[in-house]
Amino acid sequence: FETQVLTMLLKMAFRNLFRQRRRSLLTGLSMGGGYMLFVFSMSLLEGSWGNIVDIFTGDRVGHIQIHQLDYRATPKAHRVIKDTNRLEKFLSEQKDVRSYAPRIFSAGLAYATDKSVPAPIIGVDVLAEPTVTRLRDKVSAGTYFTASTDSEGYYEAMIGLSLARALDLDIGDELVLVGQAADGSIANDIYRVSALVGSESSHDRMSVYLPIQAARIYLALTEGAHQYALLVNDGVDNQALARSLQTLLPDLEVAPWQVIEATFYETMQTDRRSNQYMMVLIVFLVFIGVLNTVLMSVFERTREFGVLRAIGIRPDRLVWLIALETFSLAFLSCLIGFVLVSPLIVWFTEVGWRLPEAVDMGGVAFEHLKGETSLFVFLMPWAVVLGTAFFVSIFPGLRAARINPKDAMGEH
Repeated sequence: FETQVLTMLLKMAFRNLFRQRRRSLLTGLSMGGGYMLFVFSMSLLEGSWGNIVDIFTGDRVGHIQIHQLDYRATPKAHRVIKDTNRLEKFLSEQKDVRSYAPRIFSAGLAYATDKSVPAPIIGVDVLAEPTVTRLRDKVSAGTYFTASTDSEGYYEAMIGLSLARALDLDIGDELVLVGQAADGSIANDIYRVSALVGSESSHDRMSVYLPIQAARIYLALTEGAHQYALLVNDGVDNQALARSLQTLLPDLEVAPWQVIEATFYETMQTDRRSNQYMMVLIVFLVFIGVLNTVLMSVFERTREFGVLRAIGIRPDRLVWLIALETFSLAFLSCLIGFVLVSPLIVWFTEVGWRLPEAVDMGGVAFEHLKGETSLFVFLMPWAVVLGTAFFVSIFPGLRAARINPKDAMGEH
């Protein structure tokens, strides 16, 4: 019996939708338009977040970093990961780790001609580093360095653009670095500038990049690395992978980029929350539009509801009838909206919108604004619109259920 009643109510709901074509069209446009706007906003929000994270992690941080347990708290030149062969063998066996690169860090005085400035020194694996970050792509002048010495016995160095201008250095010039080695002695050596890196606004504008073997010689280290930067297959799930690796490497510190760059991460989270308020505003506008349309529909059909009450329809059945009408219309509106908005979202994800002016993101030109195509982008707005439509239909339904048949049938 319940199935028969529900079937009858559903038939009545669809019959009423087609009878009230104008009202149904207005309601459908409100919900379908709200769904399309919601999907586009979600795609843009998620796509922008993903692009920024990709640029940020690919610039220098990576998805996960590995250090000695006490290195991040108090960085010292002698605090290195010593058994790098064992660690690299372990990382190579992890199917979720796409690539990794060892690094060495120091600070020194960069000197050329009659000028000197302090500069951070970064030793990188010449071959492995481009598989984790965009260091090779950031070369703005000259050529990417090699791991071997030149014909005169000099190792090559790449320097930031601001450092080059501060020291009046150009490609092929000599650069002298002076600092403190890991054993406490004076570290000093001469290098040949092979390339300029980044721009005057990038984080490494004052940095010096050396081949990792040259950095070890400079710091009097026979082996080891201060840091391993990892690129993983699923950047969204990097925190879970970091926790898993930490349990397997208890003698080292394994941290995701969200911990390494906590300030940047919190800033981005705040920005995402502010964008979510815009999503709430869109839902509220859809809510008001649907509620107004459904209420007007109830007012116009007062006599019809009076007749239904007079022939014995229970009040709760009227509530279900209006809810089914609204829910069915919302479902059809979202279905049509999905068909219409899908090509736009796919195009926006694959091609995107080219910005009138490129934005510098850590020395890498950010030229396209792109969206994201995923089930979450399409289904979450769909669920919100359907839930909202069902919720707002309850109040008009309750009003219809309280109608007095005698008074309602006497209205003209």
